[in-house]
Amino acid sequence: MDTNWHSIFNNFKKIKVLIVGDAMIDSYMWGSINRQSPEAPIPIVNIEKHEKRLGGAANVASNIKALGATPILCSVIGNEDKGFFELMKRENLSTKGILQEERKTTVKTRIISENKHQLRVDEEDTFPIINESDFIKHTIDLMSNVHVVIFQDYNKGVLTKHVINSLVEYATIKMIPTLVDPKNENYFQYKGVNLFKPNTKELIESISLTEVLSLENISKIITKQRKQLDAKLFLLTLSERGVFIQTENQEHHYPAYKRTIIDVSGAGDAVIATAALGLTQKLDYHILAQFANLAGGLSCEKVGVNPIDKDNLLNEAIRLI
Repeated sequence: MDTNWHSIFNNFKKIKVLIVGDAMIDSYMWGSINRQSPEAPIPIVNIEKHEKRLGGAANVASNIKALGATPILCSVIGNEDKGFFELMKRENLSTKGILQEERKTTVKTRIISENKHQLRVDEEDTFPIINESDFIKHTIDLMSNVHVVIFQDYNKGVLTKHVINSLVEYATIKMIPTLVDPKNENYFQYKGVNLFKPNTKELIESISLTEVLSLENISKIITKQRKQLDAKLFLLTLSERGVFIQTENQEHHYPAYKRTIIDVSGAGDAVIATAALGLTQKLDYHILAQFANLAGGLSCEKVGVNPIDKDNLLNEAIRLI
């Protein structure tokens, strides 16, 4: 059966996506290395350019917007926003879901030279948010007319157990599909979601695996976890090995499409964004897995976190899927 990608991409314009999770700023310092430091065995990077971009759950919102849908980002940042609202405004993203409280706004600064990361510096607080009830109420108020909910967890404190349980329960009652990009702390908290999307690192951390992760033991681990989580669809990203998808009745491994991989940061955000929109279009799960796999690979072709190029993704989907 041929998939009408033009029609699917056109339908994205009608979709509202609620993204709940840890929003952050990705800051970049670009420069050149011409000498080593006389003080320590490290290179000196002569900085030539500074840039700030939206990161974490905010990058998922950027990807959703880039694909033509309407994102609503719900998160908690610090009282000092560090330029976060300006970045949201620049990308024409709504800030009505953003609350502030006494904590640091997460900023990840990457120093890049010679087309690769030389160093990353993180400024953040990772303790649980203080005003959980306010955040839950505020998020539920914004959930009333959305088509899908993404939980984007980076263990930075927004997605507490109480927040997760309350919002998953509300979405389930309202029959709104849910997807989660989990982290180790609350990995098994997301019971009853439609699509569960860890990467191999998160999968290994969830079971303390000592053996090498083969496709055979992946299948066994996922079967157990999918039942434990009561998830309809389990989508494991395998980095350069592609994706592994499992439903109650079937499973399949889709190798990665051949790409020139420059930088993997933000690939998971591209995968969850496309999977969410694919879910709203009721794409066959196998088509959805290939679509998300394609988006993840395309996002690795540029340095830093970049939203998906809609036209490029559409052309590649028509050509390859």
